Amino acid sequence: MNNFLNDPRFAGIEPFNTKVWLSSPTMHGDERRWVDEALRTNWVSTVGANINEIEKQVAEYIGCKHAVALACGTAALHLAARLAGEKLYGKAKPNHGTLEGKKVFCSDCTFDASVNPVGYEDGEAVFIDTEYDTWNMSPEALEKAFELYPDVRLVVVAHLYGTPGKMEEIRGICDKHGALLVEDAAESFGAKYLFRGKWAETGTLGYCSAISYNGNKIITGSTGGMFLTDSKEDADKVRKWSTQSREAAPWYQHEEMGYNYRMSNLVAGIVRGQIPHLAEHIDRKREIWERYEEGLKGLPVKMNPWDREKSIPNFWLSCMLIDEDAMAPYVRGEREELWKHEPGKSSPGEILNALAAFNAEGRPIWKPMHMQPIYRTNAFVTVEGNGRGRSNAYIVETGVDVGADIFRRGLCLPSDNKMTVEQQGKVMEIIRRCFE
Repeated sequence: MNNFLNDPRFAGIEPFNTKVWLSSPTMHGDERRWVDEALRTNWVSTVGANINEIEKQVAEYIGCKHAVALACGTAALHLAARLAGEKLYGKAKPNHGTLEGKKVFCSDCTFDASVNPVGYEDGEAVFIDTEYDTWNMSPEALEKAFELYPDVRLVVVAHLYGTPGKMEEIRGICDKHGALLVEDAAESFGAKYLFRGKWAETGTLGYCSAISYNGNKIITGSTGGMFLTDSKEDADKVRKWSTQSREAAPWYQHEEMGYNYRMSNLVAGIVRGQIPHLAEHIDRKREIWERYEEGLKGLPVKMNPWDREKSIPNFWLSCMLIDEDAMAPYVRGEREELWKHEPGKSSPGEILNALAAFNAEGRPIWKPMHMQPIYRTNAFVTVEGNGRGRSNAYIVETGVDVGADIFRRGLCLPSDNKMTVEQQGKVMEIIRRCFE
């Protein structure tokens, strides 16, 4: 490893006085107003004006008929998975999930919260490889997956780092095979996609969807999430399930499994104060992405891509991919990594460690799900078919594992809304010197 502060390549660069974050909450003051009102009126539990208002505001903004405020985005994804399973396969007993014994096609390059809810409902995730154009689920690999597993009826697709996937193709494939599509829009609140000739928000392109208000998202409630649907019946089910499935009786009566998943009115107060600033946050994030794109020109790198004709990301995180021929030696284990510098080359390990040495936060690209220890026995499908066991003593491995390649060569750059132009310039100078 390198002591970057004493490395001659970085001479003249001083560490940041205050940390430059990957993506931290950006507060504006309105949040306190609504939280204080909840405290003053004593509405601090899972009912109240803040919850009612943000459900209304988010549904109107997204363009769906119903939004249900929940404790986190993962809760929204779990109830979406349960709802889809019940619609496809019927009700389950209390000790069984609605997806028991069923395979579900899932985005591979994503955070595990996209996938774990399938397991909560006793389903089995089959991971669909990524494509280079948007870093999202590959439609070609999805079509191949339906050839291998024609009985699958549920697809969960995530929009990575706020960039919409190829939803026209993905939705068409799902419709052709009679499969429901659940959108994980946790990272993409405010992103738009040109779907069948009309601009639409991510979160409106499938059967139902989820967004997140985690502390690092485009807007935040410190935590929290939202379930989105056009079905009043489904929204009512989710509200019931999220409040322990209490029946309309004067005592506690329960006829189906429930959860403590409803959003607090205090958390909703923070979200309520954030919503008016969503467009401002997106504009700021886009400026950061564009400055990286311009400022890193001349280096053997590319920014995370998006379809400029059919999508408008929310630019939640700015990411970078190092060209293959500019990759310095770099290996990862399960929890540790080793890297070596070569002149004119670098690696995610070197750049992230250099940024950390100067008090800036970056992060590796999400490690693909098919590479995670917990899911290494799950099926994985590439554009060529089965992505597992592609080599042995008699077979030379062929094909490209796109998600693994992006993970190996990519990294997430400091993308905080409060990062100044000068701070971002220093970040880019640190990156530039890593290639010297």
